[in-house]
Amino acid sequence: MDQESDGCTVLPPVGSVLGVDVGFSLQRRSSAVCRLDWDERQVSWTCQRFRALPRDQEEAIAAVSGRKRLEAAAFDGPVREGFDVIGRYRVADRMLTRRLQPKIGKPGQASAPVGKRLNVATNDLVRITLKHCEIALARHAMRIDARAVVEAFPTAFLGVMLRDPTAITVSRSDRSDVFFQHLAANGALEHLITHLLPGRSPTAPLASLTNHDDRAALICALTALSVAADDFTAVGDADGWIVLPPRPFVRSWARADLEANAREMPGLACYYQGRRQAPAGSRRTASA
Repeated sequence: MDQESDGCTVLPPVGSVLGVDVGFSLQRRSSAVCRLDWDERQVSWTCQRFRALPRDQEEAIAAVSGRKRLEAAAFDGPVREGFDVIGRYRVADRMLTRRLQPKIGKPGQASAPVGKRLNVATNDLVRITLKHCEIALARHAMRIDARAVVEAFPTAFLGVMLRDPTAITVSRSDRSDVFFQHLAANGALEHLITHLLPGRSPTAPLASLTNHDDRAALICALTALSVAADDFTAVGDADGWIVLPPRPFVRSWARADLEANAREMPGLACYYQGRRQAPAGSRRTASA
């Protein structure tokens, strides 16, 4: 990893973030919530799966958040300011589809039937989280709410960290799990954690997390951690921003693809690189 920084300086010495993997099933616990905690020495996480029923959603999020103050919360689904229905093909979706789709897959379009359904489900979970949790004020660029809530996409977050995703055999159904296993095995995920939280060590090996939904929720939590540290990359516009890892963890092939995509969308603030790694001339939002 072409490291360019010695870690984060804006996070408190002890804190928590939340990640939520959004599912639809009313019978199966296919949604998950993960709270990632740290102190001066260690990093740990707590996950819980739940069904897409209002009572289950509220109980799981309230139980896992544990009345702790959260520095940020990230959700695996399309969301924008106002938490309304987006209903169109977003810049964020296009940015992660052009050039990148053959290598790491692509996000579902917010304009497609499944994307619209996911948008509604995500909005519901954001509102529940804002109701039950104390979330820090948003300090990052591209904020969509007064509180630090953001959009995650675990498959892309993991995919852009791979040295050569075309060398890894995946199917559409297992892509994010294979990416997770690969990055857990080669130490890249632990390296990301120690980059964002220097001097700490995970209390359990990342490879010990074997459930698909738990893994997705943890990556959402790492997305939230990156935003809380103001050390992240993002793509999008007013229809929503998808958050990716800190710039040093986005491989050069992915940066080149994203930069080429951004050049094809003139006049749009579609590619942001966090304040601590952005090179001169990088594209930022007006508020950055």
